[in-house]
Amino acid sequence: MHSASEPVVVWGGGAIGGTLAAYWARAGIPVLLVDIVREHVEACRGPGLAIEGNIENFTQRISAATPDELEGSYARIVLAVKAQATAGALDALLPHLAQDGYVLSAQNGLNEIEIARRAGAGRVMGCFVNFGADWLGPGRILYGGRGEVYVGEIDGAARPRTREMHRLLQLFEPEAVLTDNIWGVLWAKLAYAAMLFATSLNNDGMACNFADPARLQVFLRLGREVLAVARARNVVPLAFASFDPAAFMEGGTPEAARRWLDVLAERRRHAAKTHSGFWRDLAVRKRRTEVDPLLGTVAALGRESGVDTPALDTLIGLVHDIEEGRRRLGADTFNVLLQRCHDLSHHAPA
Repeated sequence: MHSASEPVVVWGGGAIGGTLAAYWARAGIPVLLVDIVREHVEACRGPGLAIEGNIENFTQRISAATPDELEGSYARIVLAVKAQATAGALDALLPHLAQDGYVLSAQNGLNEIEIARRAGAGRVMGCFVNFGADWLGPGRILYGGRGEVYVGEIDGAARPRTREMHRLLQLFEPEAVLTDNIWGVLWAKLAYAAMLFATSLNNDGMACNFADPARLQVFLRLGREVLAVARARNVVPLAFASFDPAAFMEGGTPEAARRWLDVLAERRRHAAKTHSGFWRDLAVRKRRTEVDPLLGTVAALGRESGVDTPALDTLIGLVHDIEEGRRRLGADTFNVLLQRCHDLSHHAPA
């Protein structure tokens, strides 16, 4: 158990973690933000963290530290680093996790598997976040669009600690959901993430990509492959407000998928965030993306389960090509994936 004065530790003060920390601190919840970027830490605990965008604008001072400055142990650590940074973050944070504490994974992907392996299954809690945010620089985050938030135990139970974290998340997103099927929403989000990665191959933005009927087969094929792996692992994918995986699963129709892509396109037209964070990694920040821990993990689990993922494999390869300078980000690269999906649809069922 923890005392009322013990802070929630948010490990990773970027788009997701920084936004959560700012909202919690503004609500009077004790928060300690941990980040490896010293300038960001100094901004948060000095002038404050500025939340900018079309939802609201405010600046909030937050207690903050770099990992080497951190002392003590904590019952609640919210992990909000990029998926590829999970292993290194766990090395640094696990010595500070109380024996009866837990790590909440507010990340993309299936990091709960790795956290459970390292910390123990009873010391991890699953979380799904789908709001739009970008780290703009030290002390600045763009919060560009509300989105779904789910929380749940990886064994499906609802414990006092789960209900407490749900209440905390409601301070940020009032419609946050406590679920007994966190794996279902995490896998549904992976299908959606595969589609977002496809939109990151060109400069058109999410709305334009989703709205183009000529690109439907790319999104349909990617969704079907990811969700086929989920079903092979006995996961029941769960719809969230802006995405229904059933439309992209075996038995779903192109018409149903088209309707959901139109919903996604319309939603993105009215958001401050026009391009995915994956596109931003490739086009703006010129850094490696989360493609391997997200989509590479799905492909590997597919191989374990006997499920082929040829379109997903092509997408992963194209992202690697952009990361390593072998291809340029643009329509030509997207069209390689489009042609691959076209060929697959004419040679074998998805």
